Amino acid sequence: MRTSQLAVIDTDPDDAVRQSSSVRSGARWDRRPLVPRVSVVIPTLNEAANLPHVLSKLPEGIHELVLVDGNSIDGTVEVARELYPTVRIVGQSGRGKGNALASGFEACEGDVIVMIDADGSMDPGEIELFVGALVDGADFVKGSRFMEGGGSSDITWARRLGNLFFTRFTNLLYRSSYTDLCYGYNAFWADTLDVINVDCSGFEVETLINIRVAKAGLTVAEVPSFERNRIFGESNLRTFRDGFRVLRTILRERRPQRPASASPEILEPALDLGTFSSREGSNAAG
Repeated sequence: MRTSQLAVIDTDPDDAVRQSSSVRSGARWDRRPLVPRVSVVIPTLNEAANLPHVLSKLPEGIHELVLVDGNSIDGTVEVARELYPTVRIVGQSGRGKGNALASGFEACEGDVIVMIDADGSMDPGEIELFVGALVDGADFVKGSRFMEGGGSSDITWARRLGNLFFTRFTNLLYRSSYTDLCYGYNAFWADTLDVINVDCSGFEVETLINIRVAKAGLTVAEVPSFERNRIFGESNLRTFRDGFRVLRTILRERRPQRPASASPEILEPALDLGTFSSREGSNAAG
């Protein structure tokens, strides 16, 4: 049983317009629905043991679940189909997390895309905050472990210091205001895919997306997110190897700085939990 329901489906349209009137403007917003269809993309590689914990917590009311599989040999695809019969299974054209996400994004049919990991470190129940911030006027919403209400029981000191350096360096180069650069829990309107245009293969994909969003001057919101330890298995992340790839991405994406007026706006997180409703008597797997 999934634990919560996307109450945005029940949102009164007039209320949504009033709440977002200051930022819901422009050509993109003219095409965006007040009640978006939500696509959730999960890249996987041998995550069969973790999927029961992750899929059981997905909110009801999402439009589709797109699971991208990198040739798992542990029954990941079979477990996903058993747990979530309507899941869409997508194969990768290459290797790595970046390539997996690009393949998943291309397959999505929803108005909003949420990217989340399969290892149980990210809480699917937080999707309500991300979608709420998008409906309230953001183009792109990213989770942050380092703002009030967020946190991590998984990050090491080496990764924490590296992330702090990369975040400040990126903010300096691209006039952004991120608090957590290297975290992969993000959501965005599907019509921004032309800006994001993922063309990398590895764990540097989060950095690539954040930089391209900043360079395009999209409206950004950050919401607090808590990262837990991976439930089963070992991560493929390698601190120093992938840190070098992140640094290379930051430098490679550098362009002449935009005027200050084009700097992305960081909105206050949409924390009105009234936007969504929880279901009583539901299970919390794990």
